[in-house]
Amino acid sequence: MTSAQVDTDKAPEEGYERGLGSRQVQMIAIGGAIGVGLFLGAGANIAKAGPSIILMYALAGVIIFFIMRALGELLLYRPVSGSFAEYSREFLGPFFGYFTGWTYWLMWVVTGMAELTAAAIYIHYWFPDIPQWVSALVFLVLLFVANLISVKLFGEIEFWFSMVKVTAIIGMIVIGIGVITFGFSQAGDTAAVSNLWEFDGFFPKGIGSSLMTLQGVMFAYLAVELVGVTAGESENPEKTLPKAINTLPWRIALFYVGALTVILAVVKWTEFAEGVSPFVEAFAVIGIPAGAGIVNFVVLTAALSSCNSGMYSTGRMLRTLADNGEAPGVFSKLSSTKTPAIGISVSVVFMAIGVVLNYLVPEKAFGYVTSVATAAGIWTWLMILVSHVRYRRQVVAGRLPASSFPAPGGSVCSYIAIAFLLFVTCLIAYDADSRICLYVMAGWAVALGIGWAVLKSRNPKITERPGEPEFEKIG
Repeated sequence: MTSAQVDTDKAPEEGYERGLGSRQVQMIAIGGAIGVGLFLGAGANIAKAGPSIILMYALAGVIIFFIMRALGELLLYRPVSGSFAEYSREFLGPFFGYFTGWTYWLMWVVTGMAELTAAAIYIHYWFPDIPQWVSALVFLVLLFVANLISVKLFGEIEFWFSMVKVTAIIGMIVIGIGVITFGFSQAGDTAAVSNLWEFDGFFPKGIGSSLMTLQGVMFAYLAVELVGVTAGESENPEKTLPKAINTLPWRIALFYVGALTVILAVVKWTEFAEGVSPFVEAFAVIGIPAGAGIVNFVVLTAALSSCNSGMYSTGRMLRTLADNGEAPGVFSKLSSTKTPAIGISVSVVFMAIGVVLNYLVPEKAFGYVTSVATAAGIWTWLMILVSHVRYRRQVVAGRLPASSFPAPGGSVCSYIAIAFLLFVTCLIAYDADSRICLYVMAGWAVALGIGWAVLKSRNPKITERPGEPEFEKIG
């Protein structure tokens, strides 16, 4: 039996509507690589690392590509919605599937909390008289309804959100190159490629300070793995998923490395600060009248896109957990439109609590929430990589069929990525401001451990590793 046959046999049993076309999967993949971490977070990172931040985004981008190729090999071996938890369950054991599924759910819930509040703040820019909680509630309800209607509507909304982000970045690059080349605009006299090294060099604050930005840089790449969650609802995963993953390098090169290179050539790095979008600053220096409003609209779409993705993925992950007896069985039910409506609804309730919390607690809470999301994201990526290493061992031993989309270098790149993620975790532990997320994750681990003990006492069979598909010995 071939891998392709297994994929074809298994995937439709999930009951989802295969309503995501190639166009939508491609844009979901692109949108996952462009978010608030770039539009806003890059400002703080530039202030800490100067022009060397370009190298940090490029380095992290290479690691992200390794992660996605590892995920791609697993997806074409067995494309399922809620893939990370399923692969962790198959190759590492039931507890890891349980832990990964709930942790990914947590990542998106806390991200949704932050993004809803951010979106309300962006609306406040145009309509200062509208209370923030009103805007947040309106966006919450609209995205909630869209996710309940159908996966096609989710895909269409995500397509256009991503289109806005892509258009904005490409526009910034084209305008920036024009300013550097022809010297027009208010920035024409000072814009030059030499800005990348003239002000205290490429590493103005030292290599150590640059490396410390990697934790913030990795947050910018959260959600790039969302393509894996779409596997069970893609019309043709064997074609759309490899294409979406293989185009990742040029997306990172263009949207991160390219955009930041142009921005830092147009505006010297010393003019950027935490809390200020580098795109807003660049438009302001160039002198485009509506620049601030344009970027505010783009960042609003980025926040709504992230929240939209959160609702989509949390519902699917809860259903995966329920199907394996690791969450209440009611989450496994699909609505008449083939969406996990109950799981989405419960997740939205938790996101709504976040809106209230963000309104009541100090501004620093936003940073804490995003750091927790980063820690949860790193765990997810680690599980993808370790599952890939274990899968490759099974393939080499002839116990599982080879995927039609093998990662280059086999397990080598996965080992490199694992080492890098552990290094970033050490950086998080070293930094006093971000260290709190590790305490939160430790508490989360304890809570999940207690939950697992309760599940075992009620149903001892839950600890049994799922049976592997029957394959003919290969080689």
